[in-house]
Amino acid sequence: MALLDFDVKKNPAKAYAGMVGLAALLMIFPFFAAQFGNSWVRIIDMALLYIMLALGLNIVVGFAGLLDLGYIAFYAVGAYLTALLASPQFAILLESVINQYPVFGESLVQLMGPEIREHGIHLSVWAIVPLAALVAGLFGALLGAPTLKLRGDYLAIVTLGFGEIIRIFMNNLNDPINFTNGPQGINLIDPIRVFGVNLAGEAGTNSTVMVGGLSMPSVNAYYFLFLFLCLAVVFVTKRLQHSRLGRAWVAIREDEIAAKAMGINTRNVKLLAFSMGASFGGVAGAMFASFQGFVSPESFSLTESIAVLAMVVLGGIGHIPGVILGGVILASIPELLRHVVEPAQQALFGKVLIEAEVLRQLLYGLAMVLIMLNRPAGLWPSPKSEDRPDHDVDQPNQSTDVVSA
Repeated sequence: MALLDFDVKKNPAKAYAGMVGLAALLMIFPFFAAQFGNSWVRIIDMALLYIMLALGLNIVVGFAGLLDLGYIAFYAVGAYLTALLASPQFAILLESVINQYPVFGESLVQLMGPEIREHGIHLSVWAIVPLAALVAGLFGALLGAPTLKLRGDYLAIVTLGFGEIIRIFMNNLNDPINFTNGPQGINLIDPIRVFGVNLAGEAGTNSTVMVGGLSMPSVNAYYFLFLFLCLAVVFVTKRLQHSRLGRAWVAIREDEIAAKAMGINTRNVKLLAFSMGASFGGVAGAMFASFQGFVSPESFSLTESIAVLAMVVLGGIGHIPGVILGGVILASIPELLRHVVEPAQQALFGKVLIEAEVLRQLLYGLAMVLIMLNRPAGLWPSPKSEDRPDHDVDQPNQSTDVVSA
């Protein structure tokens, strides 16, 4: 990865040149990829959402060293909160409340207005995003509070259970009060609007977004929004990594007992790691719901949690560029195989021998095994300057049995 060296202090000319080149590539990519179909841009849109998730999980796993197998739960919290507050679902919820508790339900109707009973709440996604980050951060603290004394396998099991509890709740909170519409999911979620521009395209425009005098496909508009949010998350996580809090997380990761002996409040620092990581998951979930226009419990299974964790491990635990690389590879390559594997087999053998889904899972598992055997630190591991020194710098020199005068 020597070609992508962004260390401004070590080699500023090379770092700035790399940044400019990468920025130019990212700006022209959707217009180039759209020549081969909008599905290719959509794949990268989803990859950017997974990068946001992976960067949030990297705070918990990479910086603080806390193994979290239920991270997708915070993604679900952000997505379902958006679905409830930006779709007709709130009207269905209100109707079920009136049926079960008539007095309380009618009081809510009088308080909120009769139009909400008919159409639900349709808040702007930009009002929902900070709320999603706050609620997901609260859930992160709720997860972290009972796990403060757990480590390793025990922590992984508890977080795994938390993720499954959230998914099961989303699957069953449709009776007697319909919060989530159960297995059917919630649809008709409002698309994202930026300065009045509908990123899904206005009705009758065939998903074409007009910005001034320029037009672009809807997937391109979402690409630039998600890219901007990813850059914001990278900036925040980079600042956190080199802050006093970030150094406290690394101290806990290396030796929690020593960190506590040095005066670090490990309880609060761990809770902050869970909450901050969860808040990024909530934001990504809000974007996912608005982008898809539909959410259901199947999108937040244990497999998704493992996939996000694999992105962090594959790219390089604790290294932000490595996590981004892992997110791009594991989010996009499996989708690319869907478009390549079966047509290639049809051209070579005249028929499909192995279905794309089967081969995708096979290659996915094989890649993880090979990476862990050959590059256990990840494809783009953290440099020593960000991790720890090669030797104990405080170790005294060996005695020579010579006493100075």
